[in-house]
Amino acid sequence: MYKRTLVTLATGLGLALTASLAAAQAFPAQPVRIISPFPAGSGPDAVARIVSERLGQAWKQSIVVDPRPGANGFIAIGAVRQAAPTGYDLLIADVGHLAISPSLFRKLPYDPKADFVPVGGVYRTSFYVTVAANSPYQSVKELVSAAAANPGKITYASNSVGGPLHLGAAQLEAATGTRMVHVPFKEVSQLYAAVSTGEVDWAMGSIASTGPLLRAGKVRFLAIADNARSANLPNVPTLEEAAGFKGVEARTWVVLMAPKGTPAPVVEQINRGLNEVLRQPEVAEKLSTFGFVPFVTNPAAITSLIERDTVVYADMVKRTGASVD
Repeated sequence: MYKRTLVTLATGLGLALTASLAAAQAFPAQPVRIISPFPAGSGPDAVARIVSERLGQAWKQSIVVDPRPGANGFIAIGAVRQAAPTGYDLLIADVGHLAISPSLFRKLPYDPKADFVPVGGVYRTSFYVTVAANSPYQSVKELVSAAAANPGKITYASNSVGGPLHLGAAQLEAATGTRMVHVPFKEVSQLYAAVSTGEVDWAMGSIASTGPLLRAGKVRFLAIADNARSANLPNVPTLEEAAGFKGVEARTWVVLMAPKGTPAPVVEQINRGLNEVLRQPEVAEKLSTFGFVPFVTNPAAITSLIERDTVVYADMVKRTGASVD
C-alpha cells in the first residue's frame, strides 16, 4: 500500500511537471494581455506599450495593454487576480500597489504575496528634493535648517495621502527629526505648479513628473533621494553627499506580476523575454526620456524587494498616520 502510494504520487508529480513544461513550450500560443491600473498616456502606460511591442515582435504574438484605472488600482488588480494562472493575463503594478497599500488600507481586496507571483521588472525611477527655481533654499541643508528653526512652517506637497511622493518626503522628515506640513493635491500637475510658484516649499519629484516645469527652468532639484547619483542628472548630489543623510531612498519601481499558480516555466520564459527587451539600447534610450531606468531582474529579487519596501513603508505609514479607509 505504501509503495503504491509513492508510485501514485510520483506519477502525479511527473504528469504535473510534464504539463507545466508543455505549457511553457507552447507559450505564447495566443495574445497576451497586460492589464494596467495606470491611465492611458501616463508614463507607466507608455513604457508598457514600448515593452509590449518589442516583446510581441520577439514572440511573434500580439501583446495588448489594457488600461483599467481607478479605485486605487483595485479594478485592474482584481481582474488579474481572478484570471486563469496561465501567463496570458499579466498585471503591471508599482511600489504603491504592492508595498504601500497593504499598510495604507485596513481592508485591502487583494494580497500581493498570496494572490500573485512576480514575473519581471519593468523600470525604476528615483525622486529628487524639488523646489522652485527662485526658492530661497539653495541646498538641502538650508531647507532642513529652516524646518528645524520653524517647526510646522515648512510645507511639502504630494498627489495623494500615503502615496510614494508623500511617504518619500516623510522619510526625509523622519531622518532629519523635523516637523513639516504635508499639503496633498489631487493632480500631479497641480502639486508641481504649486511648488514652482512657491505656494508650497518643496516636494519629492522625478524627471518624468516634473516634466515641462523642469525643462522650462521653473523648478530645480537639490538632491536625489537615492544611494547613487543618476546618469540622467549626474551633477545632482545624493542626500548623503548634500547633507549627510543616510538611508533615505525615495523612489518608485514598476514590475509585472501574474496570478498565483502560473507555471514556473512560463514565468521564467516571460522574465527572460522581458529582460532581453529591456537590455535593448533603443528601449533604454526611450525609457531615459522619462527619467526611467530599465529594471532587469528576476522574480526572486522582486519578491525580496516587495518584502523589504513593505516594511519600510509600513513604518512611514505609521509615522504619518496616513490612511485612506
